Amino acid sequence: MLKEFRDFIMTGNVVDLAVAVILAGAVGLVVTGFTNDMIMPIVGHFAGGMDFADLKYVLDPAVIGPDGEIVEPENAVMWGKWVNSIINLIIVGFVLFMIVKAYGNVRKKKEEAPAPDPGPSEKDILLEIRDELRKK
Repeated sequence: MLKEFRDFIMTGNVVDLAVAVILAGAVGLVVTGFTNDMIMPIVGHFAGGMDFADLKYVLDPAVIGPDGEIVEPENAVMWGKWVNSIINLIIVGFVLFMIVKAYGNVRKKKEEAPAPDPGPSEKDILLEIRDELRKK
């Protein structure tokens, strides 16, 4: 059973999948950083200086004790973070679209390459032999 597991893990598909998952995690971190640190400040600037990550709908406000400490934290719907996630998704989708499109173009070019001339078919050769035998 251990040998079968080793053979399964060492197949190309599993290794390719592992590499893809690791790269997807890295790309996700890059895109999240790009969205949060580059895109959202620009969007916030044009939206009046607000940070979308801070936008929320408070269901229950925080309860603050007499000493100034928070006794009970607020309960809020953080819809601004959700907007950031949607923008993140759109950027990731666009990047993946561009990668798949580029891959498709490369693959199409390989398929369009002229196939080598296969030469005469078996039927053509047999017809030639028949014709030669008839001549004699």
